[in-house]
Amino acid sequence: YYQHDGFQVCMPWEAFPATSALMDEIDPDVVHTNAHMVVGRGVVRAAHRTGRPLVATNHLMPENLIGYSPIPRPLRGMFNRWAWRDLGRVFGKAQVVTAPTPRAVELLVRHAGLVDAIPVSCGIDADRYRAIPHTSGPVPTVLFVGRLDQEKRVDELIRAFAALPDDVPGRLEIVGDGARREEWTALAAASGLGERVRFRGFISEQELLEAYAGADVFCMPGIAELQSLVTLEAMAAGLPVIAANAMALPHLVRPGRNGWLYTPGDVAELTTRLAALLGDAATRRRMGAASREIVAAHGSEATLDRFEGIYAQVLGREAVGM
Repeated sequence: YYQHDGFQVCMPWEAFPATSALMDEIDPDVVHTNAHMVVGRGVVRAAHRTGRPLVATNHLMPENLIGYSPIPRPLRGMFNRWAWRDLGRVFGKAQVVTAPTPRAVELLVRHAGLVDAIPVSCGIDADRYRAIPHTSGPVPTVLFVGRLDQEKRVDELIRAFAALPDDVPGRLEIVGDGARREEWTALAAASGLGERVRFRGFISEQELLEAYAGADVFCMPGIAELQSLVTLEAMAAGLPVIAANAMALPHLVRPGRNGWLYTPGDVAELTTRLAALLGDAATRRRMGAASREIVAAHGSEATLDRFEGIYAQVLGREAVGM
């Protein structure tokens, strides 16, 4: 029913018996689910049925799904409220509920009623992105990485880039694919960007590392980021970041220190921020160094240690400082 090629749905009568059988086969000490819908719901049911400790992590905003559904627009607010309450009912069976950022936790508290949820960063292996040296091109490059879907607002980035003054050099590189790729490719052509913009589609992990290393500024115009791993990766690669002042992105971007935030939808403001960084190599270097300092708190080892502590807590072995 969802109008998106990337959505794959497993029916409950398939998922529930399969997850129950896996639970018996694996016999885990602790169950950790990262989803509450069909497969995740089956995992929660199986854990609850067998009395196993359960940890749940939320990465979903129901609002991100509604745009691809056949639900009429006047009913979408009601559906979103129901979807959040449903998430709360399922994850309410867990001993500990986490989300990647304080902003994501705030949403769980406000909309799902999960008042004891705690923030735990998804974490990244920062050394992978730090290891490849920066390779400057003839002109500075702005990079976006992510799905080319409506909530990412890449059209705002394209329009802002097209509005740069003539004396500001730059290239725009867009990595990723999605439902809006054809539309946004046409927008770039109609904006007269020509060879100054490149849509790369899906690329390999090595190519992605090289894309970060070859960029000078990272831009995330998305308005529904509960953390944004690609922004963390760009920061680990030493890039300054320009991001929408929305959802969890303000947790990563410290205005004036490692980049700038702009008002979502304000293309002129985004153009101003892009122009300032593209025209100032010294500021890019300073802000890129600050990005690496800030991202240090999101290392994968710290995340693993945090979750190991949570598992010990739900097993009753030790307490975890919250």
